[in-house]
Amino acid sequence: MQLKIAELSDIDNVLKLHAKYQISTIQEEDKKDGFVTTALTKEELTKLINEEQGLFIAISEGEVVAYVMSASWQFLASWPIFAYMMDDLVNLEYLGQKITPENSYQYGPVCVDKSVRGSGVLEAIFDFAREQMSKKYPILVTFINKINTRSYAAHTKKIGLEMIQEFSFNNNDYYELVYDTAKALKNERLQTPQD
Repeated sequence: MQLKIAELSDIDNVLKLHAKYQISTIQEEDKKDGFVTTALTKEELTKLINEEQGLFIAISEGEVVAYVMSASWQFLASWPIFAYMMDDLVNLEYLGQKITPENSYQYGPVCVDKSVRGSGVLEAIFDFAREQMSKKYPILVTFINKINTRSYAAHTKKIGLEMIQEFSFNNNDYYELVYDTAKALKNERLQTPQD
């Protein structure tokens, strides 16, 4: 398993994985095991890579089997849900400080192919992305749709994200979660096998 910061040449493979699990294109039988709500385009991923270096991927046998997107609030402000969350940050406190667009970033979406779920790939790619982003931000912020129970369980039980509040947006209900980026994930499953 190789973990790396994505390059422009990785975008098509990331979008291939994304299409398998995005809410509008996922197979109905796969929805129960988690899904991605955010739609992504090649142009958006190009901009994310060029401006934020915020796309992290796991590659196994030449295939992208997982990705994590992480970006500044300023970068994401054109998406309505991220703009809504950014405006609400002033009402939140974590690690003894107010959360701001300057001291936090948005983690996600994250997607892990079902062929490698339960193998430690989620923990490994989370920690790899966290380590890179911790150089700029002390606080990770994310959200999970309440109907996505698998993602909520994975992020709270396996990784240790803490729910800070619940919110509603565009007729959907979400959990908002936070994490201290200085805290490395301690998990023996992070030792993913090399290809």
